[in-house]
Amino acid sequence: MRTPLIDRRDFLRAAGAGFAAAMAPSAWAATLAADAVFATAFVRRDGSYGAGILSEEGKLLYAVDLPDRGHGMTLDPASRRAIVFPRKPGTLAVAFDHGGKDEPVTIAAPAGRHFYGHGVFSPDGALLYATENDFDAAAGMVGVYDAGDRFRRVGEFATHGVGPHEMVLLGDGRTLAVANGGIETHPDFGKAKLNLATMKPSYVLIDRLTGDLLEKHELPADLHKLSIRHMDIDAQGAVWFSCQYEGATLDRPPLVGKAERGRELQLLDMPEKVLNGLRNYIGAMAANREAGTMAVSSPAGNSYVVFDTASGGIVSAISLTEVCGIAPDRAGFIASSGAGAIVAPHRPAVSEPDYVWDNHMLRITA
Repeated sequence: MRTPLIDRRDFLRAAGAGFAAAMAPSAWAATLAADAVFATAFVRRDGSYGAGILSEEGKLLYAVDLPDRGHGMTLDPASRRAIVFPRKPGTLAVAFDHGGKDEPVTIAAPAGRHFYGHGVFSPDGALLYATENDFDAAAGMVGVYDAGDRFRRVGEFATHGVGPHEMVLLGDGRTLAVANGGIETHPDFGKAKLNLATMKPSYVLIDRLTGDLLEKHELPADLHKLSIRHMDIDAQGAVWFSCQYEGATLDRPPLVGKAERGRELQLLDMPEKVLNGLRNYIGAMAANREAGTMAVSSPAGNSYVVFDTASGGIVSAISLTEVCGIAPDRAGFIASSGAGAIVAPHRPAVSEPDYVWDNHMLRITA
């Protein structure tokens, strides 16, 4: 069953990545002039996949086609290219210039690996790091790619856990924080979760230059089914993480935590009403460092919650059908939904009925 993945990857690599959609001069000018735009993946109503650049008003300025459904995105600080990673078990990521000037580049995972939907660049943009699955060994890996050589793969190192998902680079420019979700999967078994009884999620710190494990933290045994998935960094440099629970539906475990170097993980005590609205599933997380807030979204609960990172207090809880993508916007957050909506404070909501917006949004500043 792995053969179609390999065949498709090899075919697209040989064929090249002629995915660019035409961009009108007016849209290009708007992209270059905007203080901030937002990148996100989407599914068109006809079933095809793509990624696009949205204006602050929620209008689609530019789009590229994708070979598979996209997930998370990151930005090359040097070339200003956006990278969109596929959902697991996808093997093709795509790099594209959000101004539409250069043709996109396909990044292929090697045989025996698939992407886990997220990645980050080194501070100088020279290297791309991607979370990956060594699926035959059931081991999390970080793949390393040379951004200056059309993303040629140049190495890998272990995440010291199973099912790595989001990864962020700490302020020192050298330490990677990785969320090991703890869930074993294999392309031969589709989306089946193979180890729920024994899963061990963890939060790890890794030296990106040596691959050395610096710290590893696991959740308490009674929370071993709390899969750590998404992360962001607040204005003080602390990493916040969010979870998806694989236990009983009526349980209400904490879904958000804070990680500070050299300290044990701290779980945020949210009111029961807020937890009920999140339905044991957080699909995305984003920090607004200027406002001192963090937002988490739940497409399962049709809501997103904003909390204060200093006090942990809830600032707001907003209802939005199938909300997931979220990014900082001025003093608040912009959010997208699987129903085609783009919602931001103090601006009229925008609806794009032909698009299902995917899980994540990336803010790109001028």
